[in-house]
Amino acid sequence: MSASAISGLGVIRMVNLNRNNLDLSSSPYLRQHLDNPVWWQEWNDEVLAEAARLKRPILVSVGYSTCHWCHVMAAQAFSDPATADMLNRSFICIKVDRELRPDIDQYLMQYAVSVIGRGGWPLNVFLTPDHQPVYAVLYATA
Repeated sequence: MSASAISGLGVIRMVNLNRNNLDLSSSPYLRQHLDNPVWWQEWNDEVLAEAARLKRPILVSVGYSTCHWCHVMAAQAFSDPATADMLNRSFICIKVDRELRPDIDQYLMQYAVSVIGRGGWPLNVFLTPDHQPVYAVLYATA
């Protein structure tokens, strides 16, 4: 299976990739990150297609509401203006609620375990513009 095979559930809407769009999400976990300066997007077909069209790599950050280290990383790394600026310039940043998208979580977790020998959350995986995972990291500071 590839990340391209994991559908965004057919959710297509015009999204401005130059802003944090988590205010459009129905996920309570994702909405907790709408004030991050990172331009987070929700996983969907349009965002994936736009990354491919723009030939921009993707950062996918997977977490869940009760994950302590997910919130710590959000408060430190993803709230840091310099880190956010670098991520916004270099990547399409996608935030995933693992409780709502266990398919994405499972796919990326299998990749992380295969390359770093362990898994956990927050799970951060870098993908090529055509959605192939190339690097995984768990918790990271700014």
